[in-house]
Amino acid sequence: MTVSRPLLVPGSASIARAAQRSVCGASPFRKLPPFSFPLTSTPRIQQKVSQQFFLCKARTYESEIALDHDLSTIPSSLLTAEREEAKAVLTLFLRKQGLSNTVSARIINKSDRFIDHLILKLQSIYKSRYLVGRELTTLEIRDALIPYLEWLHKEYGDSLIDFVGNFPDPPGAEPSASTVPKNCANSDSKIERAIARVSQLNSDGHLPDNVLYLVNLGVKLEQIKDIIRKFPAFAYYSLDRKIKPVVEFLLELGVPQPDIPTILIKRPQLCGISMSENLKPMMTYLENFGVDKNKWGKVIYRFPALLTYSRQKVKTTVDYLSELGVSEQNIGKILTRCPHIISYSVEDKLKPTADYLESIGINVASVVHKCPQTFGLSVEANLKPITVFFLQRGYSKGEVSTMVNRYGALYTFSLAGNLIPKWNYFLTMDYPKSELVKFPHYFGYSLEERIKPRYSRVRDYGVKLVLNQVLSVSDSQFEKVLAKKLDKLEDARFSRGVML
Repeated sequence: MTVSRPLLVPGSASIARAAQRSVCGASPFRKLPPFSFPLTSTPRIQQKVSQQFFLCKARTYESEIALDHDLSTIPSSLLTAEREEAKAVLTLFLRKQGLSNTVSARIINKSDRFIDHLILKLQSIYKSRYLVGRELTTLEIRDALIPYLEWLHKEYGDSLIDFVGNFPDPPGAEPSASTVPKNCANSDSKIERAIARVSQLNSDGHLPDNVLYLVNLGVKLEQIKDIIRKFPAFAYYSLDRKIKPVVEFLLELGVPQPDIPTILIKRPQLCGISMSENLKPMMTYLENFGVDKNKWGKVIYRFPALLTYSRQKVKTTVDYLSELGVSEQNIGKILTRCPHIISYSVEDKLKPTADYLESIGINVASVVHKCPQTFGLSVEANLKPITVFFLQRGYSKGEVSTMVNRYGALYTFSLAGNLIPKWNYFLTMDYPKSELVKFPHYFGYSLEERIKPRYSRVRDYGVKLVLNQVLSVSDSQFEKVLAKKLDKLEDARFSRGVML
């Protein structure tokens, strides 16, 4: 392929040669100079060279697709894990370019072709390791993909987002059969064929056996189609070799049958993982970190994707929790109660959250043990606004840290939907502000169903109880405390009357 020559602008020939060399001849994994245009270049030349670059990328992508066919023997669980790792690396890279979590996630969700492209890059670099089933570490994946993404960023600058979203088409261009690999150009038709496969009736007028099996489990046909739209390969999974063995294994682990549909909808890739080579060994690996083997049913229901992550990803998270001072026993409890924490990036989520909590005097190890969900929140959008909320109401930073240390879930509440209305009601109660420092759990109770009814009883009886006594006990215990307090009040009144 050569770049068109009729564009007679000074320097255009050298631009074309540079584009052809850097795009079609050199690997982006070798150190390349930034792709730039001289001052005499025009937008038209830039657009032409950009088009040529994408044409070359499309051809490269075709060759990578061919490579993929040679790697068909790789365990599907490895490919699933590497795909998740590639998404994490791309998300990290987009965040470093200043994009928010929401925007980055939206781009990732629309960039399946580019993610596949990244996986193929990994396979081309580490082909020998894939062939022997050797799992890549997170560091190896980052070392391979980050330089490539940085090179692309130098090439496209602000147009990188369009590159990722349109890959392998030029930004803004309509998909063309001549520039898009058939495997990618027909992705929509692949989904349509996969949906047709699960919807078509056989000669007996019945749906396919695997579909009937899922329907009998409680998965609706429309839900099966939604699974196929996200993961077309599921339509071709064998009932006896893939779907049924995983379902029966989940039932053996104690997963209630009504929960099976939710697990399959969340993570259909589980059915593509070898139980003997990957799923069970991963469970053993996690049990070594303290995951309660008797609670696997609940763990998988909470976060089915846990078993599709690489061992290195799990180890990286566990090592960081250990660095924070979390004991081995508590790490096991965290992974059991909140397996989602494995999905949190150490660099983008865990570390920034830990740094912020430490900066205001909070015991990080205690909070991550009590409420690991806190580490899935945004420091800027969630944590800081809540800190400011209490500071603006007269609490010191030390008092805020005490409140969080006592009640780790405090940062997980909504300002508008929880903290503000409950604070406003607290101002009508006969308590000093320090009462919330002693009992920040106040914010964890329902305003309408617990706080207001209980305090109304206390006020009507004219007695005084600390917030802990009002809210934390059961209904029967609350009545006993109230009656006991009322008896003491009556005795005191009687004593005063006798004295008078």
